[in-house]
Amino acid sequence: MKQILLITDGCSNVGMSPVVAAAHAKSEGIHVNVVGVLDHGDVGELGATEIDEIARAGGGLSRVVNMRQLSHTVQMMTRKTVLQTIQLAVQKELKQVLGNGAIEALPPEKRSEVVRVIDELGETSALQVALLIDASASMKPKLAAVEEAIHDLMLSLQARQGRSEISVFHFPGSRHGDDCLMDLAWTSHLNGIQTIFPKLQMGGTTPTGPAIMQVVDYYRQGDYGRKSRHETDGMMGDYVV
Repeated sequence: MKQILLITDGCSNVGMSPVVAAAHAKSEGIHVNVVGVLDHGDVGELGATEIDEIARAGGGLSRVVNMRQLSHTVQMMTRKTVLQTIQLAVQKELKQVLGNGAIEALPPEKRSEVVRVIDELGETSALQVALLIDASASMKPKLAAVEEAIHDLMLSLQARQGRSEISVFHFPGSRHGDDCLMDLAWTSHLNGIQTIFPKLQMGGTTPTGPAIMQVVDYYRQGDYGRKSRHETDGMMGDYVV
């Protein structure tokens, strides 16, 4: 199961529509979840609408939260989307077998068994989560909350029985016009999380759509050996996805 988890606090303003990009992701089996981080109400109506539209197009969930709620929300959305994906697959199978895709239509004893299987698959299925972080200037005061949320998500994923991997990207990538940069390649370990945030250059435009597409490309490549800004061979380097 593949997810993009976008953490942002405002509207995109460069490149293709993030809603279109999210639809591309969904077409390739990648769910897009979006968390809008509130700080004294600075996410306006337009930004909140975009957040909702991105998640809808990407087949995921959206939430607008304050910094104190961020860590819990990131974990909740990841788990809920996993269960939602499994439930949709189960209902599709039920429809083929029974002609009715609704779990609620099953007898109580069968229904409870299906729910138990869904919960079990949620814990044992392989999962990949690509975190995509808005690193525009307005996100700078929220960076500590984002770091805590990622750390807690890693602990949560490590507690699962199934294989769980995480990668981390931020946008805009640099002052040289890069839309997005990878900070951490696929990993199931906490190593490297601490090295990401001190090196982030906060500022610039908000190319949310192009950034989503670059993460989709990364999924397409399936390159687990790609180097990133994470220390992989004793040397630090910047690599563009």
